[in-house]
Amino acid sequence: MKQKIRFEKNIKDGILTILESSEVDPGVVMVLHEEEYDLAEIIQASKEGLTQFMAALRKRSFFPARDMMEKLYNGSLAFFKDAAEEKLIIEYNDIEAVPGEEAFHLEDDVELDALLEEDGDSKEDEMKEIDSGGDDPAFKPEDISEHEN
Repeated sequence: MKQKIRFEKNIKDGILTILESSEVDPGVVMVLHEEEYDLAEIIQASKEGLTQFMAALRKRSFFPARDMMEKLYNGSLAFFKDAAEEKLIIEYNDIEAVPGEEAFHLEDDVELDALLEEDGDSKEDEMKEIDSGGDDPAFKPEDISEHEN
C-alpha cells in the first residue's frame, strides 16, 4: 500500500499537523487520518533521536510500524531543523518493509482471457451437474444436532 505522510507546521500556533493519506485505487489518494502535536515537543524529540521521536509521534490512533517510523524520522530531520520550512511530504510503500520482494506487475503479453478459459466443461454439462442433485434439504427435522439449541 502506498502512503503519503504530510507534515505541516503552524509556527504561529506552535502546532504540527500530520496527515496520513493512502492510495485507495491506482492514482486515487485519500486522507485517512489527521493528528495534531505540539511543535516544540516534536522538534525536541527529533533532536534526541529515533527512540524519542517514535515515543512522541506514536499515539493510539496513529501508530506507524518501525520501518515507517525510521523513514519518517530520517526524512524529517532537515524539516525540523529548518524553522522556515512549513510543509513536508514523505512517501512510503509498504513493499519496502519486505526486503527482496517486488511489487506485483502483470506482464503485458499475458492474455487474461487465456487465464480465465473454461476447464472444458460446457455450460450444459454444468447445468446438468447442478440439476442432478436432489431438491431435498440436507437438514432433517428429527436431527437433534447441537446447532439446533
